[in-house]
Amino acid sequence: MTLRKILFWCHLAAGVTTGAVILIMSVTGVLLTYERQISWWADTRHYSIQRPQPDAPRRSIESLIVGVHEAEPRGTFTTMTVRADPLAPVAFAAADRTVYVNPYTGDVMGNGSPRTRRFFRAVTDWHRTLAFTGDRRPLGRAITGACNLAFLFIVSSGLWLWWPRAWTRRHLRSVTTFNGRLRGRARDFNWHNVVGFWSAIPLVVIVLGASVISYPWATNLVYRLVGEAPPAPQRPRQPAAGAARANAGPNAAASAGTDNSRPLVDGMDALWTRAERQVAGWRTISVRLSSAPDAPVVFTIDQGTGGQPQKRGTLTLARSTADVLRWEPYSTLSPGRRLRVWLRFAHTGEVYGLAGQAVAGLASLGGATLVVTGLMLASRRLLAWRARSRNTVRAAAPSRAYTRIERPTLDSE
Repeated sequence: MTLRKILFWCHLAAGVTTGAVILIMSVTGVLLTYERQISWWADTRHYSIQRPQPDAPRRSIESLIVGVHEAEPRGTFTTMTVRADPLAPVAFAAADRTVYVNPYTGDVMGNGSPRTRRFFRAVTDWHRTLAFTGDRRPLGRAITGACNLAFLFIVSSGLWLWWPRAWTRRHLRSVTTFNGRLRGRARDFNWHNVVGFWSAIPLVVIVLGASVISYPWATNLVYRLVGEAPPAPQRPRQPAAGAARANAGPNAAASAGTDNSRPLVDGMDALWTRAERQVAGWRTISVRLSSAPDAPVVFTIDQGTGGQPQKRGTLTLARSTADVLRWEPYSTLSPGRRLRVWLRFAHTGEVYGLAGQAVAGLASLGGATLVVTGLMLASRRLLAWRARSRNTVRAAAPSRAYTRIERPTLDSE
């Protein structure tokens, strides 16, 4: 058996074994293509903001923080995000919801769309863990991770099998151009080859990004490829102060005497002004709201669409003096960390903006098409093999010839 045949049968076996899971991940990947943009539209489509006057300034950051906590006394908001768009609301994010505030009046406009969030949460659960819940989530994550690695082999081996044996115009056209006149097996073969050719490179990038997300060893390999030592594993995050008090019960809250879950607001205006000066042309600035008086204040300044790490930086300021403790744009990261972050957002295509998301979505659709046409070709091969087996059995069976036997004649007759 030649190497090509061995590779083909491995390719076929991997596709048949993991096809259903790869199809689920591909279809959900298509649905998640523009999750960020759709969620923002669904959250804010009913909120209309008008300036009281053309040159009216926004309310101060401190007053916005105080106002949203007065309007939502039970809300434990961890992040505030302001957009440069003058007609965009200010977003306050909690663990389970996002509240939008008018930047000019400070009025709470409402929550984000719960239906949209539930939809994308369900699609994401199918994409990552096959919708397994509870103690079965690690099993679902292990299945999708293994099938993702199998998909990497399928795409890579498919490129080898696709490689034309003769580089002629006729051969190239048959595997790179759709032929609408074909039917049956020839059509499936044509679609499988054409879609595989045009989506192979994006799919390899997407699958590599998923592998880095799924496996720590893949992340470590990224760092080692550029000659860096992998970072030490991160420790589990400690529960937030508000969550710790909630778990401690009412007696602990009473003994505290004050509600330390409220973020500190003193000096936030000066800190925010300093953050705005850090990057010209910023599109969004987010700040982590903290109640610790000695903790530095961390800002995320973004010039892109939200999923472009090369246009984002993290600014850490001293709370008391607004001095810059650390500024970490993408360019200051080590080569290993840059590659790791790039693969993370190349998985969704967001690293290249709306065009990159479109390519990732089309590649995911191509992955679903590859699964369907591949399974169709496999089923046709199986049916043809069974038909040949039946014909072989019939041809090998001995023929039964029936001859007439004359009855002997007795002398007495």
